Amino acid sequence: MVLSAGVVVLRREGEACRFLLLRVYNYWDFPKGEVEPGEDPLQAARREVTEETGIDDLEFPWGTEYIETEPYGSGRRRKVARYYLATTRTREVELPVNPELGKPEHDEYRWADYDEARSLLGERVGKVLEWAAERSGCR
Repeated sequence: MVLSAGVVVLRREGEACRFLLLRVYNYWDFPKGEVEPGEDPLQAARREVTEETGIDDLEFPWGTEYIETEPYGSGRRRKVARYYLATTRTREVELPVNPELGKPEHDEYRWADYDEARSLLGERVGKVLEWAAERSGCR
């Protein structure tokens, strides 16, 4: 089983909350990627956010609490994705070129309120949003 780690990145605008979503093709998700051998999952999650978005000012007011998805994929590539919850003050997101791909990993990003995020996310990642919204009070 492959472990991916990511972060539900939350930005507050006054009373409003915005969740950072990334799109690949027609699939929306939170920033995440595979945990490398010997790497701590939280360190991997932070690394992935920075690599995929340029955001490097994450704060974890809810500590190291996380949620994991049910296994998905098939064969040797079956995965579980672990997500932490963090805040940022960063508004501008970069979608840098991944050297291995020769292009950005994601096609688009969006700061979405809860309702928009829920409408864009599939069932598996939607459960992660529910968890994050409940903990952060951002519903």
